[in-house]
Amino acid sequence: MVKNFVIDTNVLIHDPEAIFSFEDNNVYIPLPVIEELDKLKKEQGRVGKSARAAIRVLEELRDKGNLHEGIDLESGGRLTIPVLSEEDFDRHQIKFLFEKYVDNWIISYAVYLKNNRPEPTIIVSKDISLRLKAAAIGLEAQDYLTDKSDLALLPPGHVFVESVAQIDKSKLHINEYIESNEGFFRFDGNEYIKIDSKIRVFNVLPRNKEQLFSLDALLNDEIKLVSLIGIAGTGKTFLALAAALQKVLAENIYEKIIIARPLVPMGGKDIGYLPGALEEKISPWMSGVMDNLEYLCRLNNISFKELMKKEVIELEALTYIRGRSIPRQFIIIDEAQNLTPLEVKTILTRAGEGTKIVLTGDPYQIDTPYLDESSNGLVHVASKFLGREIAAHIVLKKGERSELASLAAELL
Repeated sequence: MVKNFVIDTNVLIHDPEAIFSFEDNNVYIPLPVIEELDKLKKEQGRVGKSARAAIRVLEELRDKGNLHEGIDLESGGRLTIPVLSEEDFDRHQIKFLFEKYVDNWIISYAVYLKNNRPEPTIIVSKDISLRLKAAAIGLEAQDYLTDKSDLALLPPGHVFVESVAQIDKSKLHINEYIESNEGFFRFDGNEYIKIDSKIRVFNVLPRNKEQLFSLDALLNDEIKLVSLIGIAGTGKTFLALAAALQKVLAENIYEKIIIARPLVPMGGKDIGYLPGALEEKISPWMSGVMDNLEYLCRLNNISFKELMKKEVIELEALTYIRGRSIPRQFIIIDEAQNLTPLEVKTILTRAGEGTKIVLTGDPYQIDTPYLDESSNGLVHVASKFLGREIAAHIVLKKGERSELASLAAELL
């Protein structure tokens, strides 16, 4: 049955091309959403960029017909930007809702469609509060599900068996790791590749099997994308940095290390409000990375200042990666759980020939509004690339930072 989907602004900010994801259903964008996009387009960073992209999508469709009357989409659905008259609004407004909130305008549009159209009407929003209000007045509401990947269904990237002879190869993913009584292996799609359990990388030894598997994937030049998921203290960033230094300084496989992370505003201040040049603005977000680098330098009797002077390490704001083509680089994206699937796609499509990208993060510690453990870019990419020859995914569960850190991550 054809349905009517009423789209909230945050869905278009999350995915500017979301209107094409509803198959042969009717898609409605209330006029107040367009007004909100117009306000947001002036913002710096991800929100402004997504607002501008969504407006461009609608502008291209406007050239094909009348948005008010409806335009047929290639997906088989139909897009309409309805406008309620004052009389319509008064008739379908829920009286206890305050007019000044855009959310309540969106609800009023949905009520109008529900009362005037035979098809089921559903509000689609990333905002839990709006969905709750809609449900409270009898409207169906749901999250934007197109790019969601169920974290609970994402395999850990490694299995245990007593003997590799017992394994059904059809149940393994390419680049899945195996722990057995015979040792540790990586399945390459055909064979079981034995892993050196005493591997040492830039004077770093793995402390558990998950770190061993991670280092193997990080050091394998045929694996171009590695996603490491784990709680704080499992060594995700530390291992990625050790492998990057090994590959750049010792093996000369890559020309440079690029380290980036989402600059999630804290206390309402975005990067633009901080004093100083770009590197000075980034440094507060990079303190954890710099701590790990300094420790690796001490392990290898390297001067941290001299290392930074060599300009083989570049600290980058993700905003400035867009538009670049980056060949022969070892790229580490830290805290990738704070990225949308679209943002991670933007990053991965920057990869030039010979580049390796490592995504690290904890999907249960998300600081970005409207993202959760299943809709963030880290989990989305890990799920989509599962079983690809150029990708590996490992979940790290055992904390190694300290007994206190491990217990805090478990209890709090």
